[in-house]
Amino acid sequence: MNSETAKQKKSFFNRFLDGIEYAGNKLPDPAILFLLLLALVWVLSLILSPFNFAEIDPRTGESLEVINLLTGSQLAAFLASMVNTFVTFAPLGIVLVAMLGVGVAEHSGYINTAIKYVLSFTPKTLLTPVLILVAIVSHTATDAGYVLVIPLGGVIFYAAGRHPVAGIAAAFAGVSGGFSANFIPSGIDPLLQSFTQSAAQIINPEMLINPLNNWFFTSASSVLIVLIGWYITDKIVEPRLKNVELDDDIDLEGADDLGNITDKEKKAFWISSAVMVAGLVGLFFWVYPENSSMRAPDGEITDFQAPLMQSIVPLIFLLFWVPGIIYGYLSGGYSKTKDIIDGMSKSMGDMAYYIVMAFFCALFIDAFAKSNIGVLIALKGAGYLQALDLPGQVTIVGIIFLTAFVNLMVGSASAKWALISPIFVPMLMGLGISPDLTQAAYRVGDSVSNIITPLMPYFPLVVVFCQRYVKKTGIGTLVSVMLPYSIVFLISWTIFLLIYWYLGIPLGLQAAYEYVM
Repeated sequence: MNSETAKQKKSFFNRFLDGIEYAGNKLPDPAILFLLLLALVWVLSLILSPFNFAEIDPRTGESLEVINLLTGSQLAAFLASMVNTFVTFAPLGIVLVAMLGVGVAEHSGYINTAIKYVLSFTPKTLLTPVLILVAIVSHTATDAGYVLVIPLGGVIFYAAGRHPVAGIAAAFAGVSGGFSANFIPSGIDPLLQSFTQSAAQIINPEMLINPLNNWFFTSASSVLIVLIGWYITDKIVEPRLKNVELDDDIDLEGADDLGNITDKEKKAFWISSAVMVAGLVGLFFWVYPENSSMRAPDGEITDFQAPLMQSIVPLIFLLFWVPGIIYGYLSGGYSKTKDIIDGMSKSMGDMAYYIVMAFFCALFIDAFAKSNIGVLIALKGAGYLQALDLPGQVTIVGIIFLTAFVNLMVGSASAKWALISPIFVPMLMGLGISPDLTQAAYRVGDSVSNIITPLMPYFPLVVVFCQRYVKKTGIGTLVSVMLPYSIVFLISWTIFLLIYWYLGIPLGLQAAYEYVM
């Protein structure tokens, strides 16, 4: 292939992404988009509710019914629960509480100084893989990566003289596109395992699944995601953003100041960081005992019922809020308590647009779940795949692609798996494929399309982060930036799983590839 042909192909791809961006940005404002989708769900629920579907709802064991949301009782319930639906919208509390602590750390200058230290020993060429790796590891702390690592990705790239939206994209790809890649086990492992085991016991009531049955595969996938994400960021995404001008009024508490760190700042930073480390050490000794109050009743740490897992966001708040305050006073940035509140207020001001979007997003997601339309889509797709009766390898690929498609509309990893695992797992067991492999395929498909669906609850938040640098950023802009990651992750990760399977490398603890009836 000569250079002219390669240039033409690249130009075509860029034109394609430009078209995605143009079409996407023609969509209404994200808040209005969620409002229109809410109305669409209402209308579809009215149209579909009279029909009888053959699918069995795995949650009830009865025939699936689409609930008409336009009846008098449903509309009354909608109005009565509107406030509660909004204030209990899980991402809202996570974002606001975490940003209160991060806001103080940023406003005081603590984060800025930390970035200067990072830039002082990390080569600019290695910023991308380091950022993606940190984003992947952040999965251990549930959704912390969305509110912590992604915005820091933009700040770090901006401070290094690189395009900040590329930093946000790289972090978003690691946190969300590589959601099922991680070296460290997290709460999602036993959660998915519980559904897999229940589905497997439909065929074999005695079968038990290890919670870490995919650990080796997800660990190896981390390397794949870092390398591929690094290439896409540096060779595709950032060059394309080169002509996207940044706004003139960017205010990141001096993150554009790459001068030397003063002695006063150094002293303040190390004392503040020592306090943070001391807090982490104290947390370790609190959690370590087998009878710790931070563990689940069965002694597990990563169980979602463990107070530790439920306290991740408050811990993030404290681990940034306290050092931020100490740094502010020691460095001279803070002189009175009002400065602390100003930092917290500023961070909430930056989140105002997200709060508006979260209101309509919460109402839409709640209606979509109550109508059972999402369940219908998932079960119809799974049933169609089952009817094709394809060879094992082709079926695994089909599960990955079907999951990626359904993920565009039903974001929750556990909710989707609860719905379709009772179909996929027994079906593939009948083909001699183990539940461990089926779950691994599901996890690949569940990850790769997170970053291109505006219906993912944190997607509007990432748009807000981008708007800190380029105010005209819209849904289409972010989708076009993330699409290369999604496409390449989907193809390469699928091939990686097939090769991994062919080579017989263990998927995880007590995991197998084959199931013998």
